[in-house]
Amino acid sequence: MNRIARIARELTVVYYAYMVEYRAELVLWVLSGSLPFILMGVWMQAAQTGQFGLSPVQFARYFLAAFLARQFTIVWVIWEFEREIVEGRLSFRLLQPLDPIWHYLASHQSERLARLPFAFVLIGVFFLLYPAAFWIPSLGTLVLFLVVITLAFLLRFLMQYTLAMFAFWTERASALEQFWFLFYLFLSGLIAPLEVFPPAVREFALWTPFPYLVGFPASILVGLPVDLGRGLLVMGGWSAVFFGVYRWLWRKGLRHYSGMGA
Repeated sequence: MNRIARIARELTVVYYAYMVEYRAELVLWVLSGSLPFILMGVWMQAAQTGQFGLSPVQFARYFLAAFLARQFTIVWVIWEFEREIVEGRLSFRLLQPLDPIWHYLASHQSERLARLPFAFVLIGVFFLLYPAAFWIPSLGTLVLFLVVITLAFLLRFLMQYTLAMFAFWTERASALEQFWFLFYLFLSGLIAPLEVFPPAVREFALWTPFPYLVGFPASILVGLPVDLGRGLLVMGGWSAVFFGVYRWLWRKGLRHYSGMGA
């Protein structure tokens, strides 16, 4: 355990130093995730008719929480893995006595640490503009949100890393992620809370992994009703599925890999 903790600490320190070299780029990454704020204005205006079950303040809080959840769960590993396959750089990682997945996890974790200060500044600006939406979650709610958002990140990472394994057979594995992103965009709760969806669509979405990446943790943070037990079970089930598929594709892909030095 001490060895694992030491490796995790060293990887985090190294990748954090790498991430903070690009502070201006980090600001752009944070701003690129501001889609929930754009949609918030639309839904706040629509909520004034009273036909969507949420008040304008609830919509404002939800989309703020969705923005925060998005900052915690954004993943780009498929583009990084694809580039390393195409350029043959994966060969150097395979020489190390450490599964490459730990490098990618460490880089994502370090990017979170470097990104969050800018995100919190944006949240502060949000409350200055919408003081009526200000609220302080209880300690229990905050702890539960942190646990769920961690599980959501791991699920999102496993989903994309599994798709990244197809880079062993095609140079455009990222195209799969772009197609997958369409389902993520509409079913994750990023563009609208699931509460405003038709019941049949909402029930279907709740059996997919997508609502648990943004909408589920966001609803927990703002106090909207959720089925916590079902949510955790679905997240755990999909995580196990993607982990199993990833390991199978990884073993098959290594036999197929012919990068420089492999």
